[in-house]
Amino acid sequence: MEKCSLVVPCYNEEEALPLFYEETEKIIQTMPYLEFEYVFVNDGSSDKTAQVMKDLAEKDKKVHYVLFSRNFGKEAAMYAGMKEATGDYVVIMDADLQDPPELLPDMYKAVTEEGFDCAATRRVDRKGEPVIRSFFARMFYRIMNKMAKIDMVDGARDYRFMKRVMVDAILSMEEYNRFSKGIFGWVGFDTKWIPFENRQRVAGKTKWNFFSLFKYSLEGMVAFSTAPLVWASIIGLLFCFIAFVAVCVLVVRAIVFGDPVAGWPSLACMITFFAGLQLFCSGIIGMYMAKSYLELKGRPIYIVKEKK
Repeated sequence: MEKCSLVVPCYNEEEALPLFYEETEKIIQTMPYLEFEYVFVNDGSSDKTAQVMKDLAEKDKKVHYVLFSRNFGKEAAMYAGMKEATGDYVVIMDADLQDPPELLPDMYKAVTEEGFDCAATRRVDRKGEPVIRSFFARMFYRIMNKMAKIDMVDGARDYRFMKRVMVDAILSMEEYNRFSKGIFGWVGFDTKWIPFENRQRVAGKTKWNFFSLFKYSLEGMVAFSTAPLVWASIIGLLFCFIAFVAVCVLVVRAIVFGDPVAGWPSLACMITFFAGLQLFCSGIIGMYMAKSYLELKGRPIYIVKEKK
C-alpha cells in the first residue's frame, strides 16, 4: 500500500491542533487505499503546542513530530517536515484548518489518475482580509510573475499534494534563504490547481500581519530575481542623464542671459532627493549582499531539539 505523509508546520497552535487532527482523521478514514502518517513540526512555539504533539503521538502511532530548538520560521518548518516524511506522496497543510482536509481525495485523484505530479490549491476569494492587504497581495503576484519568470498563481496556498519525485527536487534546493512559493514554481512539474473559498482560522490568532507579509514578499523577490538590481542601475543612469541635462541648461542660461544660479531651497531639496535615491539603491544592493553572506556562512536551516 502506498503511503502519504501529512506535513504540518505549527507555531503556537495549541488550540487548533486537536481540531485539525480530529477533522483530518475523518477524511483519512474515507481513504483506506492509502497509509497515512502525520509529521508535525513545532517551530519554537511558546505555548503548549509541543505537548499536544506528544499527546497525539502517544495515542496514535501514525503521528510523528519534530521540535525545533527555537523559532526558525515556517519555511524551515516545511523543509524539515519534507525531510522527515517517508511517504510516496507528501502533503503540506496548515494546522488552523484554513486548508480544507476534505480536498485530499480530489488531490489524490489528480495525482494518481489525471497524470499530474502535484495538486495545489488556491483561494478564489479573500473574504475576511483587509482590503489593503488583498490589494498588495495581488500586486505582489503580478510583479513576481514578471520579475522572476516563474509560475506563481494569485491566491496560491502552500497546501499541495506532491509525488515523491517533486519533493526530492525541492529538498535538493538546500538554500538557507527559502521562499517555498517560488521554489514550487521553479522546480516545475505538472500541477493541477484546485480552487476553494477562503476560510477563517478555527482557533488561535494569525501570525502574519501586513509588515511581516511585506518583509516576506521582499525576501521572495530577492531570492528569485535580480530585477531590483537592474532597476537600481537604470534609475541611476536615468538620473545621471537628467543631472547632465540640467547642468547644460544652467551653463547655457548663465552664458546667454547672465542669470545667477539661484534657488538654494530647491537645491537643498534636490540634494535630499538624490541622497534618498542613493540610499534606496544601496539598500537593494545590501539586501542581495546580506542574503549572499548568510548563504556563504553555511548555517543549518534549522536545529532539532527532539523528534519522534
